[in-house]
Amino acid sequence: MLNWNIVVDVQEHSFSRAYLLLEEFGTVFQSDFENILLMNVNSIPEFLDSLNSKLLQDPSLKKVFARIVPVTSTFSFQSAAEFETKAKDVLMEWLSILAGKRIYVRMHRKGLKDRLDGNEEENHLDLIILQELEKLGKPGQISLKDPEAIVFVETISQQAGLSCWTCQDLENYPWLKLNLSEP
Repeated sequence: MLNWNIVVDVQEHSFSRAYLLLEEFGTVFQSDFENILLMNVNSIPEFLDSLNSKLLQDPSLKKVFARIVPVTSTFSFQSAAEFETKAKDVLMEWLSILAGKRIYVRMHRKGLKDRLDGNEEENHLDLIILQELEKLGKPGQISLKDPEAIVFVETISQQAGLSCWTCQDLENYPWLKLNLSEP
């Protein structure tokens, strides 16, 4: 398993430029998928702030990336059931952040299309969060249009990475392009 904590979707014809730019911030790996890079950085907040500074100095660099997704928890899995069990363990750590909020789970999957359905997994994880928040007496609700907290799930073959973002986080780093409406 590669040790990664950032997934980068690179714009077409920008691969080399993106790779060289990102090497300044951490270790960069080429994935098995076209225009997808994986990174490992020591500190996600430091990476976000450093890249933000770089993008403010040269706004044209934003055109290099389709999407950048830092993840705070990663794991390997062999089946949908194992994915769901491990993802639930991660979600339990974020219940205090999600409590009483409008939430949404967004999954981007690379590979395993025949073994892992993104829409089904999004719905499954939504349900887990809602059930657990209800048990705590701090119910939440699912809201695609106006979420207060968003759980992002990235899978690269049999590896997964998850992160939880508030709207304030996304406002601070709009160039992440964590678009809820794209599959």
